Amino acid sequence: MTMTAPIQILPSPPYQTLTLELSESVTLVGRVQVPGDKSISHRALMLGAIAQGETRIHGLLLGEDPRSTALCFEAMGVEMSSLEQDWVTVQGIGLGQLQEPADVLNAGNSGTTLRLMLGLLAAHPQRFFTVTGDQSLRCRPMDRVIQPLTHMGANIWGRQGNRLAPLAVQGSRLQPIHYHSPVASAQVKSCILLAALMVDGATTVSEPSLSRDHSERMLRAFGANLQIDPESCSVTLEGPARLTGQTIVVPGDISSAAFWLVAAAITPGSDLVVENVGINPTRTGILEALQAMDADITLENPRQVTGEPVADLRVRYRPLQAAHFSGDLIPRMIDEIPILAIAAAFAEGTTVIQDASELRVKECDRITVMASQLACLGAAVEERPDGLAIRGQVPLQGAWVDSHGDHRVAMSLAIAALRVTGKTIIHRADAAAVSYPSFIPTLARLCALAAPPEPEA
Repeated sequence: MTMTAPIQILPSPPYQTLTLELSESVTLVGRVQVPGDKSISHRALMLGAIAQGETRIHGLLLGEDPRSTALCFEAMGVEMSSLEQDWVTVQGIGLGQLQEPADVLNAGNSGTTLRLMLGLLAAHPQRFFTVTGDQSLRCRPMDRVIQPLTHMGANIWGRQGNRLAPLAVQGSRLQPIHYHSPVASAQVKSCILLAALMVDGATTVSEPSLSRDHSERMLRAFGANLQIDPESCSVTLEGPARLTGQTIVVPGDISSAAFWLVAAAITPGSDLVVENVGINPTRTGILEALQAMDADITLENPRQVTGEPVADLRVRYRPLQAAHFSGDLIPRMIDEIPILAIAAAFAEGTTVIQDASELRVKECDRITVMASQLACLGAAVEERPDGLAIRGQVPLQGAWVDSHGDHRVAMSLAIAALRVTGKTIIHRADAAAVSYPSFIPTLARLCALAAPPEPEA
């Protein structure tokens, strides 16, 4: 007798076009590990590069974005071991010692690489750098970091009034500032703090609400002098700093875990544990959002791993309820809103997401793209200037959809395909590799996608 897999995933890697079709209901049961946190991986490579001595990193994300960071710093004279190893070593060359590269630095699709790196490059006097990225990154605004760097005395030129890459940077001696950021952005904050490492005096960044604080935690671990004021949402760095190489263990990325949390939350009968996930309070907005929708999520085995809180997350299926999300919660789950929109499509009632206009300047315009792709599947969704309104429990039908080259959109659509009727074809599904190279094989394993056995004799 030949058994049919509950879902078919075609073709084989690199999954440029992915076809998913259910032949029967799927239940997600078991345990899964997710890749290392992307934000922490970037910062570990960068701070290791500019510290004195060796930095050892365990659990580094092997996605395309951290590879872009590694390649950029290697081009500036930093020695790193292969990222494929369990322990990645970075031979730090010290602050102010990045070398002028012989070619253009390419950040690929990584906005974190480009924006954070600009702070370091701008603070290297007598050195000239040119930086670019892929087609998507060259369309994303860089003025949000260029403007405060310019106030510090940086010399940066780019397209469309110094807004877009490619960018040219003439390093110079910068001055301390107090920057009041109009948006809560960890990339803006981190860029300024990295520049401030080589500045004489105190540089302060204030935000309208708290953004993720991985940079502050790691800068302190490497030896920087930081003062944090939670009441005013501000952080001050006293420069110049002296950083010393560290040993870093990267926890699992909660942004990657979010796909499995939602998958189990919307799939009847599921009981799934996502292991070793970072639960930094500036990143746990997705947990609060899902719990507000009555998801059954519990934290097991909470612990600390190199300064970051970590736990195993257990999620069991329970019918979801619609909720309203806005305000200070949004910056703490901005990357998880695409998969939250999938959860909303299966919740009872209308879920509203607002104050999320930041989504329009990600790898794609995630508001427009998620609205259009959910509509292709038959969802009742309304695009709004700063978010979405999604009426849940409208039956979804398989369709041809497009990730628009965005890794989080690609994975969100794949999770939605678990609960639609018929065949879903996802164009440019290979974008998932940017942050989660093993996502599709893991989806296959969780759905028990063993190859059908040979017919019995």
